[in-house]
Parts: sequence; C-alpha cells; structure tokens
Amino acid sequence: MGSRLHFQRIKEGPPLPHNDDIRAYKREYAEALDEQDPLKSYRDQFIIPSKKDLLRKRLSDIEGDDESDPRCIYLCGNSLGLQPKNLRKYLDQYLRSWAIKGVTGHFVAHEDALLPPYLHVDDEGSKLLAPIVGASPSEVAVMGTLTGNIHILMSSFYRPTVERHKIILEGKAFPSDHYAIESQIRLHNFDPATSMVLIEPEDAEKPILSTKQILKVIDDNASDTMLILLPGIQFYTGQYFDIKTITAHAHSKGVLIGWDCAHAVGNVELQLHDWEVDFAAWCHYKYVNSGPGAMAGLFVHEKHGKVNHSDTGDISYRPRLAGWWGHDKQTRFQMDNKFIPQEGAAGYQISNPSVLDLSAVASSLEIFNQATMPALRQKSLELTRYLEHLLLKYPLDDSSSSSNENTSEKPYTIITPSNPSERGAQLSILLQPGLLDKVLEILEENGVVIDERKPNVVRVAPVPLYNTFTDVWEFHRVFTLACRKAVKARDGK
Repeated sequence: MGSRLHFQRIKEGPPLPHNDDIRAYKREYAEALDEQDPLKSYRDQFIIPSKKDLLRKRLSDIEGDDESDPRCIYLCGNSLGLQPKNLRKYLDQYLRSWAIKGVTGHFVAHEDALLPPYLHVDDEGSKLLAPIVGASPSEVAVMGTLTGNIHILMSSFYRPTVERHKIILEGKAFPSDHYAIESQIRLHNFDPATSMVLIEPEDAEKPILSTKQILKVIDDNASDTMLILLPGIQFYTGQYFDIKTITAHAHSKGVLIGWDCAHAVGNVELQLHDWEVDFAAWCHYKYVNSGPGAMAGLFVHEKHGKVNHSDTGDISYRPRLAGWWGHDKQTRFQMDNKFIPQEGAAGYQISNPSVLDLSAVASSLEIFNQATMPALRQKSLELTRYLEHLLLKYPLDDSSSSSNENTSEKPYTIITPSNPSERGAQLSILLQPGLLDKVLEILEENGVVIDERKPNVVRVAPVPLYNTFTDVWEFHRVFTLACRKAVKARDGK
C-alpha cells in the first residue's frame, strides 16, 4: 500500500481518503497505518486481556494463559485503563523496601530505586505529573480521590456571600460533581434551588454545550456567581470544552473557575498554568492507567498557592482544609500545631500518601513522559478520525445484504462533536431505541470491550498508548454486524 495511505500529521486532524476510496475500509489499510505508527511499541508495555481471559471464572485458572491467545478489542480506556507491565516492578520495589527497611524506608534511599524514600515520594509524583497537565511541579499534587479533592478545593475556592453565592455547572454533570456542589452549597446554608445554575443543552437530540452558550450563561449570572465548575471533557458526549476561552471569560467577570479533568488528563494536551485555570481535579484510573480507584490528582494555580511571610512572623495564605502532610516539610515533624502550609498544591495535602497507590500512578506516568502528550494527542486524533470515518460509512460491504434490505440508513448517530479540536479519544454513539442490549451482547461475544450509558449510548475510546488502527477496524466490523442483527431482532425479521 505504501506511503500513499499514510495520514498527514497536522494538528487539526488527519485527512482520510474520499468515501469512494475502498482502500480505507479494508483491514490491510489499518494494518499499514499500524506499521507506520511511531508509537506502536508502547502497546507492548501493557497487558491486554485475551478473549479467553474475559471468560475466565477463576483468577487462579492459568489453563490457556498464552500470549498467542487472540487479544480482546479493548476500547474502554475512558472508564478503566489497562495495566502497565512495569507496574509489577514498581510494586515489587515498594514491598521490598518496606520489608527490609520498615519505618526507615521513609528516609533511606536505595541506589536502584525507581522512587525516592516515602517521605519524598509525593514530590516525585508531582514531577512526573506536571508535564501531563501543563503545570509546574509545585502546582500539582498526587493525592486523595477525585470527589474528595473536589470537596477539598471547593472548601478553599467556594466562599459564598449573600451577594455572590451561585455556582455554575452543566445540567448533565457527572453525579459526583453535582452532589459535591449541592452539598457544598448546603454546608454554607444556601439553597441549591437558587444557588445552582445548570447549563442545559439547547438540543436534547445532540446534547452539546457551545462555548457561546456557556459564555452567555456566565454573563447572565456573573453579578451573583462565586464559582464555576465544568468538565474538561464531558463524560457522556465526549465534548472537549474550550478551557482557555471559558476560563479567560470567567476571570473577566471576576468569577473563579475550576475544572473536573477526569476525562481530559492523559487524553488531550492541557495547559492548566498558561490558561490560568484557578484549580482542577481528576482521577488516574481512566487514561492514566493506574488501577481501579487509584490515587487522584489536583492542580492549584501558583497565584493561589502562595504563602506570604511578614516581617513580624505572621503568615497569610488562601484558606483551606489543613492536614499535617500539607505542612511545610522543613518543620512538619516539630509537631507544634502551628500550621504553615507548603507553597503550591502540596499545601492542600491532608494526609501522607499511600506509597502503594502512588507507585501505581508513577508506573504509568513514566510511560506518558516517555511518549509525551503532544505525540499521544496526535495519534489520538488519527485513531478517532479513522473510527469516525468508518462509522459514517454503513455498512462496509453492501453486497453482503439482500437487495430488499435498507442498508443505507445507519441505525445510530455520533453525538460527539465532529470537530477534532472539540473532542478527545472518545466517540459516543447514539443507537436507535431497542438496539442497545443486542448490540452489547454481540460485542461481548466477539471479545469487544466498550461501555454504555443507558438507554441508548455506547462510548468507544481508542487510546493511543495501546490501541491500534486495526483495533478500530475490527471494532467497526463487529459493531456493524451487531447493528444489523439488532435491527433484525427488533423488527422481527
């Protein structure tokens, strides 16, 4: 096939052949793209379940545990990333250091260690994380859980008054964000009915929030709004919000703004510092592949993390929930109960981090720092564009259908924005009513792993670290088959 089939690597997304170019719909085309992929070696750094693995009933069952078993098609990194192979190395080192050093492992370094002693492991986590989110190490902390960190940050940034008490959020926010905001409002003795401003989609059939609409809601409520909390990428539609523009507009109205980046970190290029985001929180178990419920992260812009010392010995800093691990490291163990926070995001830490959990995060961040977010984002644009291109052609092979079937009508629509700059890796596919259960059944039978949102949406996320163009092609082949069978079953044919 040669270089004629190679995607041009340009920022706005790769061009594809015209719809009448049959080459793009052949497996060989996807395989050729995989051969030319400069990031293809990273797939080998992850454990991809086989189709047999998905059917195992016992963890101890090793029969057939063979690398030659066909791998499943795993397109669910937006819910849970796959396990890095180097995770075991990190965990083994942690267990070894704890075993041979006990409490002195907090202070004693080892020449061959991947991470520093326990006392400084959080600093190393920040160094690894900072390039992934576009921040300085002092602006990020690996700590806590996503919703817990949102509460910690809101306790510092949501300080309502009678004049300014509203919080703007999206109407379809992930439940934990909605719950956190509602509970924070109640804790300050305000009424969510009057203090929550929900931005609802203008078109229920295509639930996208335009930047123009968001800015208008800010304008309409700026005078009595204290805070805005929005998702970097919307979990249901996969829409990537214009963080830079929305943040600048909020600040022009004197409103603080935070971002839930659970679906954005490790997925798209973020520049949280340069965009002057006030704060952000995220998890690490999705695109960052650190395991179920893994330790999360947060960002506090340097302008909010300053600790000012006066000549009289007094200190001033942004109020926050305080914990001893957020205390200045040089005097932390003096135990004098006079809280002096560390500069930056580290000053928001509550308790000492789980070294076990942080080891899992570090094992994946090591890979991200090797691959780099710009390169991963470029491949992600290409993978998602290819997936979209295939989905827009339905079915692939008209000759396989009988002449009296209506094969031109797709039984689904893509509700994720078509503009590559307005989405990450995920495409959300809205099926016609009555198809979802049958489609999921057939995907499962064929070893395809995606996730769904009831009643009719499947979310498909090709991840650039370990997914291939062939994965995308194979998903579409099975998905097309599943749609045909589901339509027949629904219509009684």
